[in-house]
Amino acid sequence: MHAASQIRNLAIIAHIDHGKTTLIDSIFRAAHVFRENAHVDERVMDSNDLERERGITIRSKHCTVEWKDYLINIIDTPGHADFSGEVERVLSMVNSVLLLVDANEGPMPQTRYVLMRALSFGLRPIVIVNKADRPNADPSGALDKTFDLFVELGANNEQLDFPVLYGSGLEGWIVSDLDEYQKEEREREEHLADGGTLSPALLKELADAAMNDLFETIIASVPAPQVDQDAPFLMQVSTLAWSDYIGRIGCGRVLAGALKVGDEVQRITTRHLEIGDPDAGWEFTGASSARVTHLWVTHGLENREVEEASAGDIVWLAGPDDITLGDTLASPELEAADVALSPLEIEEPTVSMFFLVNNGPFAGQDGRPATLRQIKDRLERELRVNVALRVEDLGRPDGVKVSGRGELHLAILIEEMRREGLELCVSRPEVITHRDSKGKLLEPMEQLIIDVPEEYQGTVIQELSLRKGELIGVEATGTGLVRLEFTISTRGLIGYRNDFLTETRGLGVMSSRFTGYGPWKGDLPGRERGSLVSQTGGEAAGYSLENLQNRAVLFVGNMTPVYEGMIVGENSRSDDMLCNPTKRKALGNYRQSTKEIDTGLKVPREITLESALEWIADDELVEVTPKIVRVRKHILSTEQRKKFEKRGADA
Repeated sequence: MHAASQIRNLAIIAHIDHGKTTLIDSIFRAAHVFRENAHVDERVMDSNDLERERGITIRSKHCTVEWKDYLINIIDTPGHADFSGEVERVLSMVNSVLLLVDANEGPMPQTRYVLMRALSFGLRPIVIVNKADRPNADPSGALDKTFDLFVELGANNEQLDFPVLYGSGLEGWIVSDLDEYQKEEREREEHLADGGTLSPALLKELADAAMNDLFETIIASVPAPQVDQDAPFLMQVSTLAWSDYIGRIGCGRVLAGALKVGDEVQRITTRHLEIGDPDAGWEFTGASSARVTHLWVTHGLENREVEEASAGDIVWLAGPDDITLGDTLASPELEAADVALSPLEIEEPTVSMFFLVNNGPFAGQDGRPATLRQIKDRLERELRVNVALRVEDLGRPDGVKVSGRGELHLAILIEEMRREGLELCVSRPEVITHRDSKGKLLEPMEQLIIDVPEEYQGTVIQELSLRKGELIGVEATGTGLVRLEFTISTRGLIGYRNDFLTETRGLGVMSSRFTGYGPWKGDLPGRERGSLVSQTGGEAAGYSLENLQNRAVLFVGNMTPVYEGMIVGENSRSDDMLCNPTKRKALGNYRQSTKEIDTGLKVPREITLESALEWIADDELVEVTPKIVRVRKHILSTEQRKKFEKRGADA
């Protein structure tokens, strides 16, 4: 067990894809966390299959490394804006952060958010200019922009005097003097070019020393936890986990004293006076007693059960029932109301959709059709650890309303449910609105940053202006790209990502972050193209599809099973078009009957979960199964849809 003075607790924060998880891989190698001959996957901290496939961190992860006599606790945090609440809660457990900035892109929207929160906690970041070895890298420019961002966010003098490191997390080197490192690299390359060699001992020495500057900076610049080992036990729960055998598990940093398995603790609860407004203050709401049944601390990547933990340690514990984020856990000898800690801010949802029972004709063919009770049970399990999620039962017999931080936040949950074998239908995402004290309607707003080739900037600006986006700034990056900054409503971004990729031929990059609520922007243009709706069931026929593809973009191919009300393509016009994709040509002799096999069909457009959620209209649903994603009308029957539309028109 390490003394508090030998412990360093820090988090790695950055915009998405700026290299946090890859840097941790290199830290593990430098600290010899794994055996020399052990096979270790890349991005080892992204243990979830979805994280590996998408290349993003969804939930924060804890790990520890030992360097010399020090124990370094590192928390890898998500970089996507939809999971920003994870970052904020993690910051309550650490004493500093490693802020990664891409040497080419510089600070991005999520960089601003995570840095703002770190500064507000009084932390002094260590800045790492990552990917400094890339061809278009501009480390000095990225550092200047980062310093300007510190100033803009109101950093104090101590925070402005931040340590700076340069390197490549992918290649496994971090240095304090980039010029000197590059000079030594050139000398080694010239030596090899002249026929020289580098001994295995020298290569190992260089590899072992490649991260020394990082470790030394962490030890020198990150404060040790300021704790009182002799005081009564005190900690706050900052992260949650769940075990089917043990129940809910809480994680946090021990602020004072020590804790043993079997000790009695108080679980102290608090709440904000105004939901969603931490500035309104908070109050103590109660306390209850429980015994600690399990204790874990992290070693490398594994949680190991221990009998005791002390001040400065980051621990996981089980025992108190219904433990939740922000709870204060304290020794029974303390007065609960006096030691209660301020509740942690839990981000409010901005987007909602309905999770519905799959009532389509193909229900049960690909997976396990979920009943309403099964959907509710699965969402109840998710609520145990996913505190940014909200579930409302509005009395519908076929589904519930689910709200989250954004489209990706909800799409990840849907993807996890389908991989568990469940089938369900989900509706188009809708933004959550509020009214201010004067009754004025407010909607969620976002900061949008777009990097796009110069020839496409006009198209992007025009499209976003139609979506009520406001252009804030234009910056030429010097690499043929232009950076555009907009303020736009979340509603204006729904359905735009696919159009953006089409407009920029896949060469543009966009990222956004929620900034707060602003005045309602009024009506926005809807989807420009209608749906191609099947009015019959069966197998799609090449003969029919060949005729339809001249007037629509198809979602299905030859022999694909379809049903009445299923959407089989995107119409070239703005209105919906009924069709019969199963119609076959009247066949005569053998020569004619084989002709249809060779029809010149185009490859159908692939429908993914995210693209379907963005594309569908208000009267349409996404049918999600373990094997396939379909889009369909909410009312499948053609006749019933006509009657419903007529009643709406009459009303």
